[in-house]
Amino acid sequence: MQPASAFTSRVIELWRRLGEVNDPELDEPITEMGFVERAEVVGDGSVEVDFRLPTYWCSPNFAFLMLDGVRKALDQLSWSPAYRVKLHDHMFAEEVNRGIAAGKAFGEIFGELAEDLDLETLRETFGVKAFKRRQEAVLVGLRQHGLTDREILGMDLTALDAARFEPGEAAKQKPRYRAAYVERFPGRRQVDPVFLTCEGAPIPTLTLGAYLADLRAVRINMEFNGALCRGLKHTRYKELGVVDGEPTLVDFIMDRVPVPAATRI
Repeated sequence: MQPASAFTSRVIELWRRLGEVNDPELDEPITEMGFVERAEVVGDGSVEVDFRLPTYWCSPNFAFLMLDGVRKALDQLSWSPAYRVKLHDHMFAEEVNRGIAAGKAFGEIFGELAEDLDLETLRETFGVKAFKRRQEAVLVGLRQHGLTDREILGMDLTALDAARFEPGEAAKQKPRYRAAYVERFPGRRQVDPVFLTCEGAPIPTLTLGAYLADLRAVRINMEFNGALCRGLKHTRYKELGVVDGEPTLVDFIMDRVPVPAATRI
């Protein structure tokens, strides 16, 4: 049996790692979205994670991207535990769980279902949306601090690191934008401009207002989808008292909620 202090530190590390996994479309941590219903370090040090999405018909590519992120997060745990990750109440739960457990790639898990899906293109699409959402929050925060558009667009990484915000969206997104910037433009120097388009082009000072309007539209769409996902999940499981082994609300929901033509807006 591991000491209580060691056990606590492992639990903290487990949830921290899981909190680094984002819903790929919403760019919000899966822990904050409520998708991780249970994450435990058991007596022998192994880890068990139960995962549940807002609807029975959530797109399988979203499910896989998140669960693959969970798997990678668990592989980074300092004590290298054995682990079990299980998706509940999803139309492809059996295929996903079997494939995830075997360490298979998306195409291997879904076979013909994934035949025409370019997973890397999908990741890039979501990466662009996340970059824009994070950037908008920081740009708006800097404007609210009284900086001119010219001053903002002239900032480099050193200036961004020195910027301080009151608690709020800008403060939350500043380190996340920095991480996205460094990942997207790995060859950039510390003194290079830190605010660029997703393609790496400079943002003209005179068009920053219009550029921000485009970013705002992306954020609003992501926030709407996030609220929708939270609401669907809460409605679906507000009466559910167990994770496994008992009847779920899938039949209840399927009887009362029509399946939409698209799983996400």
